[in-house]
Amino acid sequence: TRNKHMHFSEFRFLVRSDLYRHTGKASIPIFLRTIILIPEFRFTFWLRLCAYLRQHAIFRYGFYHLSKIILRHYIFKYGIAIPCTTQIGSGFYIGHCGGIVVNGKSVIGKNCNISHCVTLGQANRGKKRGYPIIGDNVYIGPGAKIVGNVRVGNDVAIGANCVVTKDVPDNAVVVGVPGKVISYQGSQGYVEMTDY
Repeated sequence: TRNKHMHFSEFRFLVRSDLYRHTGKASIPIFLRTIILIPEFRFTFWLRLCAYLRQHAIFRYGFYHLSKIILRHYIFKYGIAIPCTTQIGSGFYIGHCGGIVVNGKSVIGKNCNISHCVTLGQANRGKKRGYPIIGDNVYIGPGAKIVGNVRVGNDVAIGANCVVTKDVPDNAVVVGVPGKVISYQGSQGYVEMTDY
């Protein structure tokens, strides 16, 4: 749940799973090389660290504020606006920097791939008022927009520039504006290295 305190072992598992999604390996040397060379993983690491520190009062007035400043720097540098309040499962993979905007009340399942220019946005009125909930093993293509209280099922592939405003069933492939299901081949082949 959102209010549960994250233990250090959980934080370490989340970082290792994110690292594995990028490299297929998870070790200290791989971590150091990847955090230097891959900006998308660097952003994800600071996002995870900020989320961990904000839950612990002992860190909240020191390390947390420092980590928040560093995260904010990377938000502007890489164009990835994901607040540390966002609930994100293990194995989070950002394919490319630039134009990514995620509402902090969105929920993202495990092994989600987010491409550049993706928006998970809020709807302020109507039947779908609220925030997106993304299932496990979901691929979100470049330029895709998911807006409002939309539930995206597990193993879903959302095509490039698709606009999703309705719930999406498991294993669906969704394309177009507005998004329509064109098959049930799912995200297999798009979401890889999940055996961490």
